[in-house]
Amino acid sequence: MSSAISNVRPDPDKVLTDIADYVAGFVIDSSLAYDTARYCLMDTLGCGLEALSYPACTKLMGPIVPGTVVPNGARVPGTQFQLDPVMAAFNIGCMIRWLDFNDTWLAAEWGHPSDNLGGILATADFASRQNIARGGEPLLMNDVLTGMIKAHEIQGVIALENSFNRVGLDHVVLVKVASTAVVAHMLGASRDEIIAAVSNAWVDGQSLRTYRHAPNTGSRKSWAAGDATSRAVRLALMALKGEMGYPSALTAPGWGFYDVLFEGKPLVLDRPYGAYVMENVLFKISFPAEFHAQTAVEAALALHPDVAPRLHEVREVIITTHESAIRIIDKKGPLHNPADRDHCIQYMTAIGLIHGSLTALHYEDDVARDPRIDELRAKMRCVENSQWSADYLDPSKRSIANAMQVVFEDGSKTRNVVVEYPVGHRRRREEGIPLLIEKFKTNLARRFPPKQCEAILRVCLDARKLEAMPVNEFVDLFVI
Repeated sequence: MSSAISNVRPDPDKVLTDIADYVAGFVIDSSLAYDTARYCLMDTLGCGLEALSYPACTKLMGPIVPGTVVPNGARVPGTQFQLDPVMAAFNIGCMIRWLDFNDTWLAAEWGHPSDNLGGILATADFASRQNIARGGEPLLMNDVLTGMIKAHEIQGVIALENSFNRVGLDHVVLVKVASTAVVAHMLGASRDEIIAAVSNAWVDGQSLRTYRHAPNTGSRKSWAAGDATSRAVRLALMALKGEMGYPSALTAPGWGFYDVLFEGKPLVLDRPYGAYVMENVLFKISFPAEFHAQTAVEAALALHPDVAPRLHEVREVIITTHESAIRIIDKKGPLHNPADRDHCIQYMTAIGLIHGSLTALHYEDDVARDPRIDELRAKMRCVENSQWSADYLDPSKRSIANAMQVVFEDGSKTRNVVVEYPVGHRRRREEGIPLLIEKFKTNLARRFPPKQCEAILRVCLDARKLEAMPVNEFVDLFVI
């Protein structure tokens, strides 16, 4: 005996309508959010420019069919490519994420909200050039900053109480959802079209985290966000052509996201969408490293002068840390590639102890062959501090604490260096922003001559001028 299944179309899931209403109707009135978004824009583009120095990244850049140029297409900063918005979003997103150096959000789920800039900037640039070609007005950089704030908020608020990694899904699902909503609105989609587009983002088969973990850690983790934000642009464009959506994409019994991929549990959303995430986002200023290790590397650098001359005397290195770091980056055994190494707390801190610095080049094979690194790794022990694990999830703290102490063969010890908040944390903004600007200057100089660097920097440091600038004119500043 079979039971009949209702074929009555339900109202759209509340998760879908809340996102659509926020994107289409909520007014951002936080000057802190806009200021932080401007610094985020600078930092994110700078990370992408640095990545263009690495052939492993640039081999993925450009159009799908070599030589293709799209009239009035979106430009890819730091290159001469002019592409359709879907491929441009992939290019920009891939650049941004390649070196694991852009911003971070840590909660029940973690991720990198500035990954959404790939779709946002490509779409805004494309729409601006198309509008101008038809005699219309371009979008302004204020629209880009607003889109960034809202994409950060969607991704970050969903991440607060919902762990996708615990069911094996990668956090880029949230990039896809957030980017889809924001770029659909940016392209002029109606509320119903935004809901349709976002429903398709949830219906998509979602990426597995397998490429982030042993024994399969690999370079897909560096282009997964580019893939997600470009897919978002594709879904938004389809919705604008009238492609249907799926109102119970999450809640449909047996077939929806919750039952198929989330162990039957609904998303927990205890905070309304506003500007909280952008205001509190974490910048990676000091090191291109998985964020749970940022403070550990800072501690390692503090101990470098005491330890580097005595590496052969080290008996044990004790890393006191929090639960998420142990689950994600406490890694033993061989490390096979840069993607493996920048997600290993032992490798990153060993580099800090040996060299007194950590850059993207330290993950390359020629550095990794140094036998001192694995010798130190073998002597490292990670220990959880349960209070730090709690503070990591505490909305009033959001600490990412690590400590390091080195014990030598003669029984002597270094001091125990404790760092609770990385330099990119909101609690260290006053210290961090000047360093972020210097990081941006360095990354501009990797790609552009001094005069062009000065022109870009002048615009970026002038909030009013930047926000009033047409998007296409801003992007043109980054063309080589």
